[in-house]
Amino acid sequence: MPLIVVTTSPRVAPGLLSRRAWQVLEEGPVRTGSAGHPLLPYLAEAGVEVEVVTPDPAALAREAREATVVWLEADEALMRSIGHAAVALDDPPVIEVVPGSYDLPGARLLDLVAVMDRLRVNCPWDARQTHESLAPYLIEEAYEVLETIEEGDHAALREELGDLLLQVAFHARVARDRPDGFDVDDVADGIVAKLVRRHPHVFADTEVEDAGEVSANWETIKAAERAAKNGGDPGSAVDGVPMGQPALSLAAQLLRRAERAGASTGLPEGIPADGLGARLFELVRQAHEAGLDPEAELRAVARAYRDRVRDA
Repeated sequence: MPLIVVTTSPRVAPGLLSRRAWQVLEEGPVRTGSAGHPLLPYLAEAGVEVEVVTPDPAALAREAREATVVWLEADEALMRSIGHAAVALDDPPVIEVVPGSYDLPGARLLDLVAVMDRLRVNCPWDARQTHESLAPYLIEEAYEVLETIEEGDHAALREELGDLLLQVAFHARVARDRPDGFDVDDVADGIVAKLVRRHPHVFADTEVEDAGEVSANWETIKAAERAAKNGGDPGSAVDGVPMGQPALSLAAQLLRRAERAGASTGLPEGIPADGLGARLFELVRQAHEAGLDPEAELRAVARAYRDRVRDA
């Protein structure tokens, strides 16, 4: 006879179970070690009786040799204990795991939101943070992500992306406390709507030939969005370029926007061509024409120089 363990995800509504899980639970008898298990009200409504007991792995393993036992939920430590107890028997029972519900992709983001809520309420440091006080950490974490990408450290990239994701969740939680605020669902809703709107070749009937046509459509849609925000005024192609970014990246982005809009990429009159700023801008223009990222190019040289100094 088997010991059947039914597992569920705390991130899925407790009444939503697989067909096999409901079959197993209805056949019973069912036991659990948690009196507060979220499935209990739904099982009671369905007429399934569940006995709450103190988990005894050895007793469960012995009993499962004589009759089918259904155990609702089990943590990893308990599963190991049951496995060890079963293997120790001369005639070990069959142990079957029946997933009642699965995490969907992105389910762990719900945990992040829950942890952030708790920190905001119970941690004095987290509770007093503002968008302004968090801004330096946002910039720092973004640069740390960039560094792991440049160094090809994919193991570190996972951790640094998590730190950056925390900043998004943190800012969304701070915003929720404002009378005119928003929450993380509003943030996600906004970017989902934007992605769907800007990818009509995926979510609508628009047909494209290649990535270049995708980019052209993207710019057209962005221009329409700007016009909608400005009462019909399409504004400028350089509207929305963040002026606080590093100067090389700033110049490169301005050049990209100007070129796509068909505007001049030359410097305005009155700026000395032999000035340091003009010479740097010209180098950025050359990098742009060569298809290079001037910020990345300079960072690569800076890293090599750092290594040389470190070795010295």
